[in-house]
Amino acid sequence: MSDDRRRFTRIPFDAATYLQQDDWQLPVQLLDISLRGLLAMQPDGWDERRRKQSFIAIIELTEGSHIRMEVSLAHAEEGMLGFQCEHIDLDSISHLRRLVALNLGDEELLERELGALL
Repeated sequence: MSDDRRRFTRIPFDAATYLQQDDWQLPVQLLDISLRGLLAMQPDGWDERRRKQSFIAIIELTEGSHIRMEVSLAHAEEGMLGFQCEHIDLDSISHLRRLVALNLGDEELLERELGALL
């Protein structure tokens, strides 16, 4: 998808991030996050067979809080993995909204993106 077709602002963000499936977990380097998903570097040990399954992405924030979202792999290219958010709980969307609001600095743009999400 080209950048001009994106409806969600991508926020460069670096935080401890993990992908999980059942009892499997792998740390990934987070590159950016948006209200609609996240982009991470493809980690060592990435198993291509897992790509068709959904994941739980956990992004650790300060003070013991985190963003937890169910994601699916949207694209894998040039050593990067793009994930689309399929579900996010209320606490996590509150943390993500606050993070996006702080980085956008534009309440109107934030409300437009939230409207597009719903």
